[in-house]
Amino acid sequence: MRHRTRDGAGRRGADRVGRIARRWLAVLWLPACAVAAAPAHALSVAGCDAGFQTVLVADAAAPAEARALWLDRHTIRWPGMDPAHRYVLYHAERGGVRAVTGRKVTGADGAIALRALPADAPLQESVVHRFAHVAAGATLGLALDDARLRDVLRQALVLVQEDDTGRVLLATALQHPGALDDLYAAAADAAEPGAYPTAAGTTFRVWAPTAQAVSVCVYRDGSARAMRREPLAIDPATGMWSTTLPGDLRGRYYDYLVDVHARGTGLVRNRVTDPYSVSLGTDSRRSFIADLDDPALKPPGWDAAPRPAPLRAQTDMSVYELHVRDFSINDRTVEPAHRGKYLAFTDTASAGMRHLQALAAAGLTDLHLLPVYDFASVPESGCVSPQVPDAAPDSPDQQAAVMAVAARDCFNWGYDPFHFNAPEGSYSSDASDGAARIREFRAMVMALHGLGLRVGMDVVYNHTFAAGQDERSVLDRIVPGYYQRLDAKGDVERSTCCANTATEHMMTARLMIDSAALWVRQYRIDSFRFDLMGHQPRAAMEALQRRVDAVAGRRVPLVGEGWNFGEVADGRRFVQASQLALAGSGIGTFSDRARDALRGGGPGDSGADKVARQGWLNGLVYAPNELADPALGRADLLRAADLVRAGLAGTVRDYVLVTADGSARPLRGIDYNGQPAGYAAAPGEVVNYVENHDNETLFDINAFRLPRDTSAHDRARVQALGMAVVALSQGVAYYHAGIDTLRSKSMDRNSFDSGDWFNRLDWSYRDNHFGSGLPPASGNRAAWPWIAPRLADASIRPAPDDIAFARDMLRDLLRIRASSPLFRLDSAEEVSRRLRFPNSGPAQNPLVIAGHLDGHGLPGAGFGEILYLLNVSPQAQVLDLPGERGKHYVLHPVQRAADAADPRPHGQARFDPARGRFTVPPRTVLVYVLE
Repeated sequence: MRHRTRDGAGRRGADRVGRIARRWLAVLWLPACAVAAAPAHALSVAGCDAGFQTVLVADAAAPAEARALWLDRHTIRWPGMDPAHRYVLYHAERGGVRAVTGRKVTGADGAIALRALPADAPLQESVVHRFAHVAAGATLGLALDDARLRDVLRQALVLVQEDDTGRVLLATALQHPGALDDLYAAAADAAEPGAYPTAAGTTFRVWAPTAQAVSVCVYRDGSARAMRREPLAIDPATGMWSTTLPGDLRGRYYDYLVDVHARGTGLVRNRVTDPYSVSLGTDSRRSFIADLDDPALKPPGWDAAPRPAPLRAQTDMSVYELHVRDFSINDRTVEPAHRGKYLAFTDTASAGMRHLQALAAAGLTDLHLLPVYDFASVPESGCVSPQVPDAAPDSPDQQAAVMAVAARDCFNWGYDPFHFNAPEGSYSSDASDGAARIREFRAMVMALHGLGLRVGMDVVYNHTFAAGQDERSVLDRIVPGYYQRLDAKGDVERSTCCANTATEHMMTARLMIDSAALWVRQYRIDSFRFDLMGHQPRAAMEALQRRVDAVAGRRVPLVGEGWNFGEVADGRRFVQASQLALAGSGIGTFSDRARDALRGGGPGDSGADKVARQGWLNGLVYAPNELADPALGRADLLRAADLVRAGLAGTVRDYVLVTADGSARPLRGIDYNGQPAGYAAAPGEVVNYVENHDNETLFDINAFRLPRDTSAHDRARVQALGMAVVALSQGVAYYHAGIDTLRSKSMDRNSFDSGDWFNRLDWSYRDNHFGSGLPPASGNRAAWPWIAPRLADASIRPAPDDIAFARDMLRDLLRIRASSPLFRLDSAEEVSRRLRFPNSGPAQNPLVIAGHLDGHGLPGAGFGEILYLLNVSPQAQVLDLPGERGKHYVLHPVQRAADAADPRPHGQARFDPARGRFTVPPRTVLVYVLE
């Protein structure tokens, strides 16, 4: 964590600031605000059974904005303010400070006069870096001992700029994370929050340093009225509230009552679940008390169940990304009660499990599950299923029926975190039983491990579903203003989509790290995919890596979205866990370089650009569609081919490629939309993909961009080429579930809330669900004029034989990838030494990408040399490679097998060793080897 420790020099600097402040400051009047102690009498349980909030004292007069920031426990900055003015910090235990312009402040219990620190006053280096994004202004000091400061921080605070007569010029609230991280630094190493039942008693701990009182409500079950309410006591060193109640309370439910000041509301008593909940009742209304080591929470055989061995290197990962509900909700071979649930994975004879088993046998190593932590966007009781009409393939009626109940249906991707440490209840057999989801999640993991698949989780620590006083806000109702990232006015940043979290703050980072460690330790999670990881500090991610590795006793691969945008972009607040900032970390990021070159355009395309912006896979220049730009030419195709090669080389920044202009340049010197095409220090730091849950599936983007007269079988071949590029690329290979069955979402660009209807999978391989009606209007309506005629075109829809071809092609490609470590090199040096692209430079044929891998001297390489050829053209291509003359290449054993998925390599490919001439069939991948 970035601000967890200090060195001696930092402490001395802080002491000097304190001495300066004490010389200059005067405390005008400051009565202590006593923290609520445990009362001698029993607390009423009435608050436990009341609503989610009780406003104890409304504070409508409080400033609406929080423009001033605590930099540490001694220092405040008010950006943009003149330090020559007079500044006073007013406080009131119950709120009610009134700071009206032109008048003197009223309603305060006390005031602390502040004066500007001199420009050369030293600040800790960590403070300077942490708040580098904060504009210059009045930097103010205060000299309070820690005990008094703790009291002040539990009160309502208003910082006022006054004139010489004490009248208000300006007033603001304050952002306090800097002070809390400094004052309560010991909390980073305090005992972990949560509920812990033992035979000797049940302990409850929650971090709430700004709260005036905290009590715990205990319930018999998830719906009964409270049994008891007991106070917690605070540890002044850590800000952690705790109590131990007599008796083993496992199986009961609980929540907290937190009395705390919330800006915009006042002094409020929040009834709130535990951020460290390990399980919950229905709709997450109450936390569940559990000992995760309890045998009652383990499926039969859990303790002795084998798990796959750790991988040799991160580059050995080949991943299938899957949504729990999608996997089985439409699979009639699954027991009805298990469909859409964790337990579907225990039906080992189902069509879906047979599909996963076949992929594992072919070489798939990992299954990554879309969010399975507790999320807020699906009702866990009473969710509905839309009645979808039988309408035309291009009708708007299906989407109208789906979206009419989208807020109440049983489907969502789940990128709406509610509780990070608890399994999602809608996937359990009984959401009202907090034990069921724990057992069943473990049963799912055990079943997948039984197939030889490692299990990864898609985790979302960059935002929460809600913030502020929203009923489904958890963190922000316990420590208001701390866990969420705030803008200059003190409002919650929402660049991620929702209420951004601030993992640069000590205890937010700790929550993320503790959470990941829990999933590894208690559920045997093997790897993680981090949503919008670029919104998190690299330092926090590296600390998380160390922690989960230590817990697991082996390397836990971490990959994530390293996109660079929003308020943290370009390192404005910290060194990000983003593409360009993670080199050398070993943490992988998804690469958009080859993705965009293959698919064409980018994720933000709309309207006619959905059709016009073709890529290397779907016709750029060589097979233009009806909206293609006629100004595009060979140079554009060459540029796209070079970006595909960059992906095949693992996006390694120092790999040297002979580019389309004839120059030999490292990939970091090749432009990709104003960024370097190569950014990774090692191939394991890159995740290669051509389709995932976001944006259109590959089949659907090709429905936009391939010429309309492309046959259904050729569409399947284009799909296979996309899968082949991923399989042959250095780095992590990542596939979206259903890419191998030509999955279509009826051209929906963002199916996160599009119901089961638009997210269907068919493990019978009969249908890919193209033409299921126009996709939901939200996000798609602008493209309907181009979508509708394609959905109505029956020639685009694949036949079962086309689906079977794509299915078998991925299995063959996985077998080829697994056959040699040459496809999975684990260092940049090895990639540079062993991989070259013979058909490159200005004279290349850009329709065929050739990659040569040298296996000499590589232990276990299996082959002396490998040559792969990817022909994207609808016509056969003849390629002369003088450097391959005289070599006795044969097809890879997988491609020359009698049951090979594609007959073209064996039946149509030709190699003339005397001339080094290769004839590559249309839209075909060839893999030759020297044995």
